[in-house]
Amino acid sequence: MSTSLGRYGDLVRLLVKHARPGLVAGADAAALGVEPQVGGDATDDARAEAFAADLERMGPTYIKLGQLLSTRFDLLPASYTAALARLQDGIAPFPFEEVEAIVEEELGAPIKALYREFDREPLAAASLGQVHRAVTGTGREVVVKIQRPDVRETIAGDMDTLGSIARFADKRTSVGRSFGLESLLGQFRRSLLGELDYRREAKNLLKFRELTEPYDRLVVPAPVMKLTGTRVLTMEHVSGRKVTDLGPLALLDLDTTPMVEQLFACYLRSILDEGVLHADPHPGNLLVTDDGNLALLDLGMIATVPPRVQQQVVKLLLAISDGDGEEAARVLAEMGHPLPDHDPAAFRDEVTHLVSEAVLAGSDLQAGTVLMELSRLSGAHGLRPPAEMSMIGKALLNLDQTTRHLDPDFAPAEAIRDNVSELFQSQVKVSPGGLLAAAIEAKEFTSQLPRRANRILDALSQGEFNVRVDAIDEQRLHLVLQRVANRLTLGLIIAATIIGAAMMMRVETDSRIAGFPAIAMIFFVFAVLAGVALGVNILLTDRKVAARPSSRPTER
Repeated sequence: MSTSLGRYGDLVRLLVKHARPGLVAGADAAALGVEPQVGGDATDDARAEAFAADLERMGPTYIKLGQLLSTRFDLLPASYTAALARLQDGIAPFPFEEVEAIVEEELGAPIKALYREFDREPLAAASLGQVHRAVTGTGREVVVKIQRPDVRETIAGDMDTLGSIARFADKRTSVGRSFGLESLLGQFRRSLLGELDYRREAKNLLKFRELTEPYDRLVVPAPVMKLTGTRVLTMEHVSGRKVTDLGPLALLDLDTTPMVEQLFACYLRSILDEGVLHADPHPGNLLVTDDGNLALLDLGMIATVPPRVQQQVVKLLLAISDGDGEEAARVLAEMGHPLPDHDPAAFRDEVTHLVSEAVLAGSDLQAGTVLMELSRLSGAHGLRPPAEMSMIGKALLNLDQTTRHLDPDFAPAEAIRDNVSELFQSQVKVSPGGLLAAAIEAKEFTSQLPRRANRILDALSQGEFNVRVDAIDEQRLHLVLQRVANRLTLGLIIAATIIGAAMMMRVETDSRIAGFPAIAMIFFVFAVLAGVALGVNILLTDRKVAARPSSRPTER
């Protein structure tokens, strides 16, 4: 309980310290119970760096969340996304004694029996684990990825805390209703929890080795399954340099155009054909090998893209590349969930303008940036974008950063058009299972059609044919109209009573109350009591109706 309260306390302190007007597009800090603080002499860059440092101190969940936010240009200012980008690297390692204990516990043998060599110093450290160079008993050079101690329990608790805040924000704040924070967090939770199972990452490596097989310039390290467990992953060592470590002079010696074209085509195929999304292809996870190829590393964060979303994203990318803003708006409307304040006309105009501006960029058009901006526009105009939209936008945005660094002349829009035939074929092809399911449906339809047709004709001939349609609930409408008529009638009676009592005030009589004619005072008291009773009845009845769950009436 104290740990949970501590997590809430840390998160509240983070919001109190860094919440300020305009930080998040459409955010309402006051609705969260947080008093926004506007920095005094500190610059935006300094506040952004402080925000990134606080996230890093709060642990792996918030580091991963910061990495996600580093690509959300639709939510945060540029100074914040730049500061959060550094969370991709530079995490302090944990001691080798803990590394040794985790490896031996996970693989069930002493580390010296499992590996001929095992470096004590890590090659790299990240928010969830760290990597050591090693040599297997057969002499194969490998790298071993070890998960940080107790990281699972920490992330599970943090996700519960964030989930509560997201649910509250969705109900009480404009940014929550616009972007569906709970849905986005659910997608983030699934990806992050999947990243904690290194056996799943090993399967992802095998899957991407299969996907990259047609591309001779792409390399994916092979996992060593016998030396892999839930918290330990062993895979072949790939020598090379990170893309982020290559300067302009180093790139001059490399033929980067083929590797960039193959990388972009491979990712389009994996997302829009296979439905497999590598959600974190930032430059730090890509390696230029010694023989001039491009290696894909850190495949833990993999998401699944449903076929429906695949088809819609294909249509959206093609509409963007063709400069068809009307079609892009229509596809986005189909993908999103309209909120009560959705304005289709204003949304269509904004999307058309954005797509036109993107087309004018020509070869500088970045598909990921446009998708993220479209996601922002959807939320701003009352159209909640699907969670997959953010994940695909993040992946393509990271991919844009990589391609722009390796080959500034690469044009994503042209690459999309060049692959349009392949993308189209991926959408129209039918799997053997789909053909079999369609055949079964056709068989059931043809076998049941004569019997159902006879039943319909018999019901028509006997006058017993009923059609059920969604319509107005006549019984409830009649009740409402009757209630309105009764209230109007009683109101007229009360008004007539007051008028009659006022006229009788002029009648001379010996019976008086407080100096006024008694009969007039009696009618005045009756009118007042009847008016109070009518008001109380209206208040109580309307409150009960508002609390009653709505239902979809039908009419036969």
